Amino acid sequence: MGNPTGFLEINRNLPRDRDPVLRVGDWDEVHTEMAVSDIQAQASRCMDCGVPFCMAAESDKGQGIAGCPVNNLIPEWNDLVYHGLWKDALARLLKTNNFPEFTGRVCPAPCESSCVLGINTPPVTIKHHEVSIIDRGFEMDWVHPNPPEERTGKTVAVIGSGPAGLACAAQLNQAGHLVTVYERADRPGGLLMYGIPNMKLEKHIVERRLKLLEDEGVIFVCNTTIGKDIPASQLKKDFDSVVICTGATVPRSLPVEGSDLKGVHFAMEFLGGNTKSLMDSNLEDGNYISAKDKNVVVIGGGDTGTDCVGTALRHGCKHVEQLEIMPEPPNSRTAGNPWPQYARILKVDYGQEEAIAIQGDDPRAYLVTTKKFEGDDQGNVQALHTCTIEWQRQEGRHMIPVDVPGTEKIIPADLVLLAMGFLGPESGPLDQLGVEKDARSNAKAIYGRYNTNVEGVFVAGDARRGQSLIVWAINEGRGAAQAVDRYLMGKSYLPR
Repeated sequence: MGNPTGFLEINRNLPRDRDPVLRVGDWDEVHTEMAVSDIQAQASRCMDCGVPFCMAAESDKGQGIAGCPVNNLIPEWNDLVYHGLWKDALARLLKTNNFPEFTGRVCPAPCESSCVLGINTPPVTIKHHEVSIIDRGFEMDWVHPNPPEERTGKTVAVIGSGPAGLACAAQLNQAGHLVTVYERADRPGGLLMYGIPNMKLEKHIVERRLKLLEDEGVIFVCNTTIGKDIPASQLKKDFDSVVICTGATVPRSLPVEGSDLKGVHFAMEFLGGNTKSLMDSNLEDGNYISAKDKNVVVIGGGDTGTDCVGTALRHGCKHVEQLEIMPEPPNSRTAGNPWPQYARILKVDYGQEEAIAIQGDDPRAYLVTTKKFEGDDQGNVQALHTCTIEWQRQEGRHMIPVDVPGTEKIIPADLVLLAMGFLGPESGPLDQLGVEKDARSNAKAIYGRYNTNVEGVFVAGDARRGQSLIVWAINEGRGAAQAVDRYLMGKSYLPR
């Protein structure tokens, strides 16, 4: 700790985002950068807190301590940044996180929720330091391919090239195994490529990391659906081990009248198609769902819903509204959400900020449920019928939504985007391999072990734990790699 009084003398500060009115005219990242000296000053706020709760999450589920799931050595690289030792900071960062250029942009930063300084003042800007370190590393040409010196002769197939699959592949490749990653899309990257829009994660950043992995020896096979183009059982025969990292891609539907109308789409149809068209032709091919000049309603209040709002605004929609069935979060922590848990408080993300700037108000409406969709004579959606709900406990058991009489409303809509989360992984590879599932349809495997009931078959990420954060996917990919390495070699020196 180089500056013992930094947290007393310096206030939290971040670089200003680009003007929301201007940035909706392009697909560039919304964030800007700040001077190196200012970043170092912010790093000096990291205090000698004794127990750095920021470094490790308490568990893989429940409302435990927030912290960093990949156990980033946060106080160490904060101190190195403060002293200007950026290359050393990069080395410490890469010890625990394979892809800080991703997490530093799109992770919700549970580390900051558990920062000790955040008990009574704004926490350290940990997430920004993380992305600043890796970006400076690439800028200074400190990041190079690092292929293994020797190969073990063992082969591993990884199904899925999202963050869990990539982390698993990167670690297993470093152990010397020959890793082949199968991806059904035309480009690898999974949700990093087609699930997260450019303004949050520009695709040249993803492609840069994929190129590094290829140069290190990882093999990518795209346009290949395991279970269809290649039987999953064939991978079991051809490889020494198989790791399922397919994610939780089955979207939650809204089974109400009119849900089959034209113009009602799942969010990932909208977001993925937009990114692909943008990369293929700068949207000139028209192979995407356009929100231009339409009244758009997004159902769902999470990150995916926010991405739909931001994308619709960039298309030039007439108006966008976002409906959330849960209550509006409080402005500060409640008694039931103490530090160091993840702070469940009201936040204005980039999409809402843009809607406020353009439309004049926050697009979100809370405690709203959709009762039915209304269509025209051609089968196109034209309105939603909604009402307000309140949450009531049913006979001392679960909370259920109850309609509030007299709150019915009709909302015009030419495009409805369902962003209500995901139910679990698609069953194809799991069923073909005979993998046992849990009650939520996820592949059944114990956290920390990752082995399924099928010999030599492992699972990691959202396919095992259900919909979660990128940083947890990386955690599980690394952990599964260690488990696979131990299975293949009898022991493993890979870190988790």
